[in-house]
Amino acid sequence: MMRQTGSMIARAGAVALAALLLSPGTTPAQSQGDGVSNFLNNLFAPKGGSNTQNPQQGASPSGPLPWSGEDGASGHPLMTASAIREAAANFDRCVAGMWPDAQRRGISQESFQRFTAGLTPDLRIMDLMDSQPEFTKAIWEYLDILVNDNRMAKGREILAQYKPQFDAVEKAYGVDRYIIASIWGIESNYSTMIGDRSVLQSTATLACIGRRQAYFKDEFLVALEILHRGDLKPEQLKGSWAGAFGPTQFMPTAFKRYAVDADGDGRRDVVDNPYDLIASTANNLKKDGWQSGASWGYEIVIPKGFNFMLADRAKAMTLAQWEQQGVRRANGKPYPNPNDKAYLLAPAGAGGPGFLMLQNFRVIMKYNPAEAYALAIGHFADRLRGGPPFVQPWPRQERVLSRTERLELQQLLAQRGFYKGTPDGQFGRMTREALRAFQVSVGLPADGFATADVLEKLRGR
Repeated sequence: MMRQTGSMIARAGAVALAALLLSPGTTPAQSQGDGVSNFLNNLFAPKGGSNTQNPQQGASPSGPLPWSGEDGASGHPLMTASAIREAAANFDRCVAGMWPDAQRRGISQESFQRFTAGLTPDLRIMDLMDSQPEFTKAIWEYLDILVNDNRMAKGREILAQYKPQFDAVEKAYGVDRYIIASIWGIESNYSTMIGDRSVLQSTATLACIGRRQAYFKDEFLVALEILHRGDLKPEQLKGSWAGAFGPTQFMPTAFKRYAVDADGDGRRDVVDNPYDLIASTANNLKKDGWQSGASWGYEIVIPKGFNFMLADRAKAMTLAQWEQQGVRRANGKPYPNPNDKAYLLAPAGAGGPGFLMLQNFRVIMKYNPAEAYALAIGHFADRLRGGPPFVQPWPRQERVLSRTERLELQQLLAQRGFYKGTPDGQFGRMTREALRAFQVSVGLPADGFATADVLEKLRGR
């Protein structure tokens, strides 16, 4: 899962998947943009263990992919091929130089030497960190993949198998068991897709090479703390390229902050101990502000003529106020607590369903700061609880724009004076606001949703 270390940080998957997770009109929520969750990394990224090959050598047909040897797409000076090679050549000295910091954290010299012996950089991570996909998927395609009958059946088995643990955790932390089961299922397909990279190697690589060294130095040192303390063994500390591990994908610093020893055996084992796993995930959500007994949000019908400028995370209103705007639940039921505050999300624009997001949705986004992820978690939890699919259809006829088309759209918006940023093919708040302004100028619903039709209008066709 994604955690916060002062600012939200994506912990697994390639940076490319930040775009993959979101439909073209939706803003990536993470503030640091180093990737999204392991659930997409596991679904779409190449598999393979650690890469210790020379960048110029090819991988064997069955082995891991090597580093491309190319500059990173971010353009960061530390992501140039020459900077990566220089840092890789200094890797051993970099790791050894972290001993004083490790000592201050209570790590013994024996543990430091034992766990760092033989570490080599996994340069393939540099490609994963800076990759930018040409094509994306729409949010409904991801929901189709993530919330499916097989996963729901397995989720119900997990809920039944570990009912005593879920009972105890729900009582102790007040966190909905279905949300925990949903995170477990989507992050790792119930422990079957955890990731196979060494967390120590991954975090050491990122601590010494690339554009996020300060952040990952802390993750590496905490990984050493975990091993020194004996909570986990090195063979358990396997995960994503960014260092997330376990069935619900903890970063090392998140483990340090939230992991609990639920069964009292002296170890906080979030990898192979279901009780510790369930309790630690619940503790994370509780400390992030989970409201016991409350929903994550509601599917709503967006009324005709709706002012999409109100569809903004910063523009929360009470459910009663939303109702005054003509925003009603898709199932026709009243809002249980009209005074609850929510913001409106329209992930597919005017042509798709809308959602009012409550406090617990924001909490899920602290776990993984992408709205599509949080929507999948909330919906999957409702389905595990016995709830129905979404009432309204998605606009499946809409074609998702490629990265090249998204870049062109930004360039055309800039030429017309709507967009003030630097075109990069990645859609954020500035792009959405520019797109809305253009939509208003041509009489379209200002939903900020980029479609092929909008691009054609910008081209003047």
